[in-house]
Amino acid sequence: MSNSIKIGELAKQTGCSVETIRFYEKEEILTPPQRSAENNYRIYNRNHVEQLLFIRRCRSLDMSLDEIKRLLHLRSTPQEDCTEVSDLLDTHINQIDEHLSDLEHLKQQLESLRQRCNGAHSAEQCGILQELNSTKTTDS
Repeated sequence: MSNSIKIGELAKQTGCSVETIRFYEKEEILTPPQRSAENNYRIYNRNHVEQLLFIRRCRSLDMSLDEIKRLLHLRSTPQEDCTEVSDLLDTHINQIDEHLSDLEHLKQQLESLRQRCNGAHSAEQCGILQELNSTKTTDS
């Protein structure tokens, strides 16, 4: 196999660590490599490079491993309708919208908390610490 590479070279070409590559194999996201007959080393090829670059791009978009598995499957069946790909992305976008809303709520809580202490006081008089020490919750 002239285009065969070992795991270290695959890591170098894709910017993934060896541990990450092994993790993706274990999670069955990356196609299992062949093994060399003489020493049982993993032997990768160009397809593995392309898969890992695809996975990295998906991870940079904060996609879950399950979403990536599904996209890889759909990618491997090019004759299929791409509606499922669009649906998957729509779901991911909705999850991000929910997360942004949660983060905005968190920011408002922190800003409100920050208003409790202005200026130099002792820790005992710190309004922030007093509020955090309070038994009431501010989750609502």
